[in-house]
Amino acid sequence: MKSFILAAALLPAAAFADINIQRWHTPQGTQVLLVERHENPIVDVEISFKGAGSVFNPDSSTQTAEFTAALLTDGTKSLDEEAFNRRSNDIAADIASSSGQETATVSLRSLSQSTNLTAALALLNESLTAPRFDAAVFARRKQQAVTALKQRETTPDFTAERMFTRLIYPHHPYGNSANITVAGLEKVSLDDIRAFHRSRYAKNNAVIAIVGDVTRIQAEKLAAAALDGLPDTTQTDSRIAPVDKPQARTSEMPFAGEQAHIVLGMPLIQRNDPDYYALVAGNYILGGGGFDSRLMKKLRDEKGYTYGVYSILEPASQAGPLRIEYSTQKKNARASLANARSVIETFIAQGPTEEELKQAKANIVGGFPLRFDSNAKLVKYLSLIGVYNLPDDYLQRYPEAVSKLTVQQIKDAWRRRVNLSDFSTVVVGAE
Repeated sequence: MKSFILAAALLPAAAFADINIQRWHTPQGTQVLLVERHENPIVDVEISFKGAGSVFNPDSSTQTAEFTAALLTDGTKSLDEEAFNRRSNDIAADIASSSGQETATVSLRSLSQSTNLTAALALLNESLTAPRFDAAVFARRKQQAVTALKQRETTPDFTAERMFTRLIYPHHPYGNSANITVAGLEKVSLDDIRAFHRSRYAKNNAVIAIVGDVTRIQAEKLAAAALDGLPDTTQTDSRIAPVDKPQARTSEMPFAGEQAHIVLGMPLIQRNDPDYYALVAGNYILGGGGFDSRLMKKLRDEKGYTYGVYSILEPASQAGPLRIEYSTQKKNARASLANARSVIETFIAQGPTEEELKQAKANIVGGFPLRFDSNAKLVKYLSLIGVYNLPDDYLQRYPEAVSKLTVQQIKDAWRRRVNLSDFSTVVVGAE
């Protein structure tokens, strides 16, 4: 088994108040972010490659980016899959890889003592610079992807989310994930994967986040060792075009079963959005706050249309979506949708109450430290800060900014930025 579970490395409560992020760039352009934590002999590393995510798939019907990332830790030129897993277990290291929308990531957790960490970095480096891209493993992963896609296509929630993505990103690469087909998966070749790896994994587009029992000098050596042998520069552009405002559309799709699945929303929020905090706090009150939210109180508690409804913001380099989603009995689809739209419209027009904002602040600010209360969680936030070029004091600034919000600021942001007439709507299971 590749995974090795080390004891949880929880941060002490005092650490929340002052997380000192050290950040620098190497001569080759790699961005490195470090938080030293010497309470436990553990190091967490996350390396993100900007421009290697699904947005950059050469064909939107394929998963070349996803296959490339997955195969990085399925063996190297000198170690087949089984030997790679055995080696990582022998040195007490956990090495994994994955692909997101904008980046691909390789992560490492290792003991910090020199013997273990040196060996773990060597294995990590081998996975990045000399991946095996084994034909049999690739065939297995491809079959798994085909099977998973066919299974998901039988579910109303996947069908609705995919159509919603197609409606709001009809010509933008953020819609790539909704265009994957079985034929597209089957036509990906190892040559495609090798070409993607060769062109999009380099030093100048890498962001290395490190949390744990290492010093700045040790971290500099760690970063160099991890990427040694990769090209200095990528051969491709990792910029993402702005999202054009799509025309609001409605899609009603028949589907077997008793339930209808409904999704509505629009492209809205960037990671560096000037209205970020007002939109986030407003979203909590509208539908992001679980049983506290307006949508939940109306559609579940008052009307009994659904067991649960939520709204979510997905900030990205360009406009990520505001998405509202729930299931209901088919006979209630139209009435529930009318009620959901009424709740949204009222919130946009009137904003939150003082009491709602007070409760939202308490939950968002109070729960914020729990988002990075372990080294493993904190390293992901460091990656986020690096990839999106957020300020070094982001973790301190976030709760402070939310605490200072006023009802009028949230109302103003939502009225300027969110218009119900811009919402696209999907009903899967429409009658």
